[in-house]
Amino acid sequence: MLWFIDVRPEKPVSRQISNFHTSDALDCFFAKDATTAVKWLQTHSIDRLRHIRPYQEQAIRSIEEAVTGGKHELLVSMATGTGKTFLTVAQIYRLLASGFARKVLFLVDRKALAAQAVREFASFSTPKRNTFNQEYEVYSQRFHRDDFGDEKPFNPKVLPNEYLTNPRPSQTFVYVSTIQRMAINLLGREKTFPQWSNDPDYEEDADKLDIPIHAFDLIIADECHRGYTVTETGIWRETINYFDAIKIGLTATPAAHTVAIFGNPVFRYGVEQAIRAGWLVDYEAVSIKSNVRLDGVFLKEGEEVGKVDTETGDEIFDAVEDERRFPAEEVERNITSPDSNRKIVEEIGKYAYAHEKETGCFPKILVFAANDLPHTSHADQLVKICRDVFGQGDDFVKKITGNPNVDRPLQRIREFRNRPNPKIVVTVDMLSTGVDIPALEFIVFLRSVKSRILWEQMLGRGTRRCDDINKGHFTIFDCFDGTLIRYFKDVSNFQIEEPGPEPVSIIQVIENIWQNIDRDYYTRILVKRLRRIEKNMSAEARDKFTKFIPEGDIGAFASELPGLLKKDFTETMKLLRDKNFQDLLLNYPRAKRAFWKAYDIADEVTSREVQRFGGFDRAEDYLEAFSRFVRDNSEKIQALRILLKSPKDWSPTALEELRNALKQNDYDEKELQRAHKAASHKDLADIISIIRHAASEQEPLLTAEDRWLDLIKQHMIANLTLAEADFDGFPVFQRLGGHSRVRQIFSSNLIPLIQRINTEVASYHRGDIYG
Repeated sequence: MLWFIDVRPEKPVSRQISNFHTSDALDCFFAKDATTAVKWLQTHSIDRLRHIRPYQEQAIRSIEEAVTGGKHELLVSMATGTGKTFLTVAQIYRLLASGFARKVLFLVDRKALAAQAVREFASFSTPKRNTFNQEYEVYSQRFHRDDFGDEKPFNPKVLPNEYLTNPRPSQTFVYVSTIQRMAINLLGREKTFPQWSNDPDYEEDADKLDIPIHAFDLIIADECHRGYTVTETGIWRETINYFDAIKIGLTATPAAHTVAIFGNPVFRYGVEQAIRAGWLVDYEAVSIKSNVRLDGVFLKEGEEVGKVDTETGDEIFDAVEDERRFPAEEVERNITSPDSNRKIVEEIGKYAYAHEKETGCFPKILVFAANDLPHTSHADQLVKICRDVFGQGDDFVKKITGNPNVDRPLQRIREFRNRPNPKIVVTVDMLSTGVDIPALEFIVFLRSVKSRILWEQMLGRGTRRCDDINKGHFTIFDCFDGTLIRYFKDVSNFQIEEPGPEPVSIIQVIENIWQNIDRDYYTRILVKRLRRIEKNMSAEARDKFTKFIPEGDIGAFASELPGLLKKDFTETMKLLRDKNFQDLLLNYPRAKRAFWKAYDIADEVTSREVQRFGGFDRAEDYLEAFSRFVRDNSEKIQALRILLKSPKDWSPTALEELRNALKQNDYDEKELQRAHKAASHKDLADIISIIRHAASEQEPLLTAEDRWLDLIKQHMIANLTLAEADFDGFPVFQRLGGHSRVRQIFSSNLIPLIQRINTEVASYHRGDIYG
């Protein structure tokens, strides 16, 4: 390990580096005037930046306090849709303008996001009323035309390689790159993320370069949660840690490996905060119950099925010779029920058509399918069913995945975002992160999700506002009877630990046994790996293994291996270390995957709306939280204090202040009324009685009509008559809004109500007098 320390600051802090610095790098460090840069940041107000939001200003302030205080790794957590890219550009501008940074690397995880970032730099307006790239050089990797689409023409500048391999002190620039490309530049193609030529993020012109560790002094990694597998996490970590630079991670979903690299967040702005402030929209949930999704498929003897050759796509029809059960986790992997998929789509259709009737607009719908495998694609099946169910033609429903049969997927994404059609898009993973579709209103989960990060990223596709369609919320459809929603309800905490290394290859396992490195442990690991091979190998593989082991029986060999190693270690290791045997262990012919179509299985599909109340699943929990809020703030919020302790000072102004205070704390009046209706079947209780009831359960819940009728009763006791003008003539009525308010509540029934009250009072007194 190498460590570096700059002893010039008052409290120097050492840091680990990946290689020795060159003499040029040390010259750059000595030339940097950190004191002047810090003073510039402290004296130049952040609000000089145009269009900056309050929470973005707070984020910039937190970042600058951290980096000027000596932190080299820091994390910023902001909800999807809250403007992380704009924040990044604004922050980079200030750090460049101050002289704190000169060479900036902005890493993203998709070419589409890189193209979006480059456009953001080009459109950013500086305090000097220039665009960013008029004041500083902005470079990027090479793009295809499809990466930008048919929007405004744009010609980004490609970074010359010598900026990476031979950085000069005089250079000041920003480089926007994908993490995949930078990983190839540093580690070589064979040691980075696997890519295929049909992948829209394929880096065909990237090569390994000799880049010094001081090539950048600031690195900002967007979507830095990336790394759903141990291998991806390791590549992320190695790429980020290669450079000796200040590293800022941006994410909506902090994960253990993210925190291990960048530390705990120096700033957080979560989904709930953004929803309360009106920057994002909340979701409503629909639970779709499908017996097939929950219980799997049970085939009886004699039922007809289709058996698909997963290599050719050929299908033969056959009758089941013996009963067979496929558990739920095998649905869409080893068997499919066309009836189940159709009924689920039809159930979603009911909500889509109801939405269209209510709003006049058919919703944009994103469907997450289980897979898009050749010949057994769940995505293809859903596209076909959606086209049939909705009957609006091929353009109405599209598939967008990384499958080679999808033409120009990035162009398809732009069409989904910007054009009337398609209305429905079926995907697997491609649209789960980094895609901005503000008009999206329905998200359908027809694939199981186990990763909290992926779940939150998928939900983030729907949280963006869309004022063009007056979007107030979006709807998620949990096609597993709400089990996904319940599973992730409380899965938000995570244990912070250093990410583990990439799993040891079977070749290295064998070598560890040979080198006597924890021999018993790695013998057990090898036995497990051989068992995996046994389960996945074809008959052809068994024939190939006969050259090395009796009858090619890997299972028997695995069982006998610990004994063989003890009995004749040298001879057994000679076999295990044979290059041809090891090659076969890696590249043995796999068995063909079986896939059945259960045509006779009829699924039962139902749905229900899953009510949520201010972030709580139960109305009772929401109202309990509100009661605590009222008790804790009865002295802090003036309008609450007046209502509960000084009612003589109550006024329309106090009522308005109270409503605003409640709304700012996620206690909207309508939401409280809805919760009381669900919890106690009391509909339209007014805000005054709701608050009094929250402060003391003995206080009754009154509707606005109840309250006015009570006031009218008290008025009649004193005056024995009621006129319409009285509502503006008596203070008791005026305090609640007078004639205009009572008109609003009773509407056309007000005059008949007054007449009936007067008649009843007069009739009562006449009967009393004349007996």
